[in-house]
Amino acid sequence: MKNKLQRINESSLFWPFMVLVLLLLVNAFLTKGFFVIEWKHERFSGILIDILNRSTYIGIIAIGLTLVISTGGIDISVGSVVAISGAIAAYLIGGELVLEGNQQILVTRTPMAVAIAAALLSALILGMWNGFLVSRLRIQPIVATLILMVAGRGIAQLVTNGQIITIYYKPYYFIGNGTLLGIPFSVYVLLAVLILVILATRKTALGLFFESIGVNRTASRYSGIQEQRIVFWSYAFCAFCAGVSGLLVSSNVKSADGNNAGDLFELDAILAVVIGGTSLNGGKFNLAGSILGAVIIQTLTTTIYSIGVPPQVNLVIKSVVVFLVSMLQSENFRALFRFGRKGFQMRGAL
Repeated sequence: MKNKLQRINESSLFWPFMVLVLLLLVNAFLTKGFFVIEWKHERFSGILIDILNRSTYIGIIAIGLTLVISTGGIDISVGSVVAISGAIAAYLIGGELVLEGNQQILVTRTPMAVAIAAALLSALILGMWNGFLVSRLRIQPIVATLILMVAGRGIAQLVTNGQIITIYYKPYYFIGNGTLLGIPFSVYVLLAVLILVILATRKTALGLFFESIGVNRTASRYSGIQEQRIVFWSYAFCAFCAGVSGLLVSSNVKSADGNNAGDLFELDAILAVVIGGTSLNGGKFNLAGSILGAVIIQTLTTTIYSIGVPPQVNLVIKSVVVFLVSMLQSENFRALFRFGRKGFQMRGAL
């Protein structure tokens, strides 16, 4: 029994899960109706449903980013890719209301399927650009993705012409606002991406390749692993995930804002991955942990707004929580508070 409890305590998901439980308990006392879930208009509604829905934006990005970080890389351009994806989809759909007689008719530039495909293809190409810089030209990942992070905002604003594009095409709303069996459709999108990636990385050798590259990229190459190709496609897939998130965001708010869409998403996604137990040094990764981290971040954000904390304090509180979770996951930190038969132990603390 003791060994079983010890294994649970040492699990990378234990402390993030405990933090989530703590946040839920705080809301149980401070947020009225937090756990109330109602059936309205053929869908479930409530604060918990909203948290689940909004956490999918960061969760999908975190899945792609987890693979990138597992190779020892980083991608800080995902927020800009979110803006570009949403801007392209909104621009191609058009959504202009034209008055013909006494009737308003919606005019779209292209079919919705074409707009979605173009947005996702654009995101994939941007990710391939990042992958090329990192895997082929050997540019530091943070520098390579910083280029797209800065330039991407400009690209998104060029697509939108510096304006907020309002989307009037109602079928497009279903992506970010629709429900299936009463549950937000975005949750199904997240689960589909998560299941596919888990099958690809845990049911094949691909996951071991990612971890091997993260531990020692040079040794992986000499052992026969095509590390350049894997790193290249990890960045491409990460940007693709950001493109999917961009579609969900633009559909949810029914507009595209090249300047503000996806703002700070890259930081939230990185925090979600770190909270989930994936090391920024590369190596072992935890996809389920990254999703749990995204839920924690959204729950924390909702809690801050619900209890009336000023919005400007949001980032400070979020950083403190991430710091505490990271410390609790650190073996060296936990060693400071570990006692053995010979008294206080500081194994590995210094």
